[in-house]
Amino acid sequence: MLLSGDHGRLLSPLGVKVTLAVLLAAGVLVPVLNLAVPEGSAFHVPSYLVALLGKYLCFALLALSVDLIWGYCGILSLGHGAFFALGGYAMGMHLMRQIGERGVYGHPVLPDFMVFLNWKELPWYWQGFDAFPFALLMVILVPGLLALVFGWLAFRSRVTGVYLSIITQAMTFALMLAFFRNDMGFGGNNGLTDFKDLLGFSLQSDATRAGLFAASALVLALAYLLCRWIVCSKVGRVLVAIRDAESRVRFLGYRVERYKLFVFVLSAMLAGLAGALYVPQVGIINPGEFSPANSIEIVIWVAVGGRGYLHGAILGALLVNYAKTYLTGAAPEIWLFFLGGLFVAVTVFLPRGIVGSLGGLRDRLPFPGPRPAAGEAGG
Repeated sequence: MLLSGDHGRLLSPLGVKVTLAVLLAAGVLVPVLNLAVPEGSAFHVPSYLVALLGKYLCFALLALSVDLIWGYCGILSLGHGAFFALGGYAMGMHLMRQIGERGVYGHPVLPDFMVFLNWKELPWYWQGFDAFPFALLMVILVPGLLALVFGWLAFRSRVTGVYLSIITQAMTFALMLAFFRNDMGFGGNNGLTDFKDLLGFSLQSDATRAGLFAASALVLALAYLLCRWIVCSKVGRVLVAIRDAESRVRFLGYRVERYKLFVFVLSAMLAGLAGALYVPQVGIINPGEFSPANSIEIVIWVAVGGRGYLHGAILGALLVNYAKTYLTGAAPEIWLFFLGGLFVAVTVFLPRGIVGSLGGLRDRLPFPGPRPAAGEAGG
């Protein structure tokens, strides 16, 4: 199947196989090289690097969720950090409930910050988070419900373009201000931290960190397959048509707002899942994750890798965050200038991103490689 539009959106079967192979191989090799190879060996992967790479994979899943709506439906969300943070807070609440009497104040039920603020009982919205299945449900359900309500109101009113982008950013900014308040019951400025274990496994152990990395790689691979299946389906063709000519799609009788709402809610759920995987690996979640700047940064990841190429979003997230890690250590004063310059440079010189530009270069070669047939590729 060929997807229409300026960006081509072709993804060869080889590209799909390579993406999945790299993710699954990393999910196996990195934990093995960390746990089974002695520290003195050149092939040993240190524990700090396992946690760092796991964080990158969570960001890649977040970028994938944005590319699904922006690259294939034309919905530019500048507030996806809100869904990521809500999923992270849902997981953080579960991890806080698991601390119990091991906290600083030794209270069997209340987290330390509630004891410090002289709370007398656990708020109703914290009930149930002591059970992992309930917490996992909330990781998906809370971002999904917010996206459902927000999307229904916005798409029903036919808010599009820059206006939609602005209100998504206003949403995440409002949530950031709310979560900074101590009386909200989410730890205020400090957020949630000092986690001990997950499902009975210590979060400080190398085996747990390796397991979280493997889980992140697996979830990213499954999410990639899900997104590709959607964009290769009839729904995906309609989404691309909405992106390219929304008014014409309405004229043909399609309920555009339903398609937009479906993909927006699914994207929010994937972002929430990314946040849930992120929190136990970094050990903290605070209102700073709601920052509008974070949501803008996600868009830059997608643009750098290649908007409308699912593996491009993954590549962009990995490359930009690696550069961020390196530059914040080597030259922290220029990191933000680099990020802004990178976005400008990509917009001017690589408008299709790295993956799209490489595809265009291949097509201009005298003897281009084999191209996917019309029924082979999709997104």
